[in-house]
Amino acid sequence: MRPRRFLPAGPLTGTIRVPGDKSISHRSIMLGALAIGETRVTGLLEGEDVLSTAAAMRAMGAQVERTGEGEWRVHGVGVGGLLQPAQALDMGNSGTSTRLLMGLVASHGITASFIGDASLSKRPMGRVIEPLSRMGADFTASPGGTLPLMLRGACPAVPIEYRLPVASAQVKSAVLLAGLNTPGVTTVIEPVPTRDHSERMLRGFGAELEVETDSAGVRTIRIRGEADLKPQVIEVPGDPSSAAFFMVAALVVPGSDLTIENVGLNPTRAGLVEVLRAMGGQIEELNARVVGGEPVADLRVRHSALSGIAVDPALAPSMIDEFPALFVAAALAQGTTVTTGLDELRVKESDRLAVMAAALSAAGARVSESADGLTIAGTGGAPLPGTAGAIATHLDHRIAMSMAVAGLASKAGVEVDDTRPIATSFPQFEALLDGAAR
Repeated sequence: MRPRRFLPAGPLTGTIRVPGDKSISHRSIMLGALAIGETRVTGLLEGEDVLSTAAAMRAMGAQVERTGEGEWRVHGVGVGGLLQPAQALDMGNSGTSTRLLMGLVASHGITASFIGDASLSKRPMGRVIEPLSRMGADFTASPGGTLPLMLRGACPAVPIEYRLPVASAQVKSAVLLAGLNTPGVTTVIEPVPTRDHSERMLRGFGAELEVETDSAGVRTIRIRGEADLKPQVIEVPGDPSSAAFFMVAALVVPGSDLTIENVGLNPTRAGLVEVLRAMGGQIEELNARVVGGEPVADLRVRHSALSGIAVDPALAPSMIDEFPALFVAAALAQGTTVTTGLDELRVKESDRLAVMAAALSAAGARVSESADGLTIAGTGGAPLPGTAGAIATHLDHRIAMSMAVAGLASKAGVEVDDTRPIATSFPQFEALLDGAAR
């Protein structure tokens, strides 16, 4: 373990750039591996999660090589061309890699074993196993539907119409990716919109995909199988989930005036910006533009007096990974912040509701936990007292980074028990934080 105490270090100033979007990075490698020809990617997130995806696609026959910092080339095998991997596919800590790759393999005539670290091996895969089994794939999973598991793909797979029982971009994407190599039309019905990177990128690679939205906001997504994907040149925008920690840090540390360049602002991902602005946060969008079909802007964030609010649970899918950072902002706001509808946070890398409630309480915040959310009474802008000992991050990168931010806005600092998991999504985090806060 690699513990560290994060101490107050002055305002965050200047200009920074966060790594590429993790969701888009995963998908660019996967779809590049299913195209015929060379896909070139710049700005790729080179965290451990994305590297797990790259290694898995290599194991199934694609050529995936790094040519420079954030620059990668992928020579694909074509839809239907995945090869039998010689060894188990090690997913590390990456739930996204696991669920999306299960979708890819499910409609190919190959067998693959999926393994992961201790944290990933506790995470439920049943929500993906269920629709992929309907398509004809066969699974042998560990008790509780967890890793390790073996997947025997179906070729040909059976097209299905599947209504998502929970809002999950990963389940949606797994079914759509399985549909790529399935004869006929595979349909996903999404009652609550989730991040739409898969739909955007599938279209960009040439898949025949249609989206209809009814008057109630229900989205019906249809993909025609046996697709012929064309290689692409992809520029990955900065990850809004990584930018979240710096947005919150600049808002809560007095004197801060920080610009975060090239942040992806896809509307299915931008819920945190909306909520922080509703709390009184000064977040200004500069140089707004579209890059590779994704809206992007530079964000200027200044220290602000935040006020607690009741967060609309309908926003949860558009900021599900950003709630740990929001909880820190709430702990330093004036008044009370109430969050509900966050059952999904209990099955992330950790139970993020319980773990953040314990961590913030240890740092001196006033937090109460319910079945589906947290209620946090803020300090009114006064620093948190800080922690005496180390808080338990439970191998969760977002817990570690959120509590690092809390340390910047504390009196005695906040010690996290292990900073190593941060490398799964944001290897440069500590260096960027140290450079901005001075």
